[in-house]
Amino acid sequence: MRAAGALRARLVLRAAAAGLLTASLFGCANTAAPAGEVAGGGLNVAAKTNPRDPWEGWNRAIFAFNEGLDDLVLRPVATVYRDVVPQFMRTGVSNVFNNFADAWGAVNSLLQGKPEAAVTDVMRFAVNSSFGILGLLDIATEAGMEPSREDFGQTLGRWGLGAGPYLVLPLLGPSSLRDTAALPADVYASPTAVVDGETAEWGLRTLNIVNRRANLLGATKVLDDIALDKYSFVRDAYLARRRSLVYDGDPPALPEDDTGEPAGATMR
Repeated sequence: MRAAGALRARLVLRAAAAGLLTASLFGCANTAAPAGEVAGGGLNVAAKTNPRDPWEGWNRAIFAFNEGLDDLVLRPVATVYRDVVPQFMRTGVSNVFNNFADAWGAVNSLLQGKPEAAVTDVMRFAVNSSFGILGLLDIATEAGMEPSREDFGQTLGRWGLGAGPYLVLPLLGPSSLRDTAALPADVYASPTAVVDGETAEWGLRTLNIVNRRANLLGATKVLDDIALDKYSFVRDAYLARRRSLVYDGDPPALPEDDTGEPAGATMR
């Protein structure tokens, strides 16, 4: 198990390294343009460097790479998956992965000093694993037990560690320096931790990615239609959501710098 965990951690680090390489390959096109302009679009998105996104040029390059990969591979595969696999089966797949998330959420709730949420997540995991046929059915939610959905990134934020700079990871999408550091622990706490063999692990990973992408097909279509600058929209939405999760939906007001922009260097 330890060897498998170490392998997963190395894979995440390699993905991050691949992102830096991708960014360097595309970086010339981004850095050649004036700061704050989107390549090819001429849209002024910022008068100066966003304090929350100091690596914006590199992040935009990886974002463009991810978008291209999504258009060529992931979106078509997810569309076929949605059209071919019945809804109840796709829901069952989501439930199984969410069931493992409940167990990991209980651990993180304890680490954050939230015993009630931890107990609820443990009960959810127990009920859905037994009466819900190993998590295929979400009996707990129907019984009124809501999940906490806590992860290790939120736990680090709860301990006072700021989000740090915004970061776009290859294949994985929006993140932050803190959430990227927490990623190996979150990746380990998934169904892949209890299966043997790389083939089974990567099969489960692929199924999870395709299933999640299929669930977001409608949302991404709306985003494509309304967002003038999709990169900025995704970044701001991600950072706001993560901050809200750290503070359990009630984040304090952010301090402002002398430009009126939220000061994000220590933003949780």
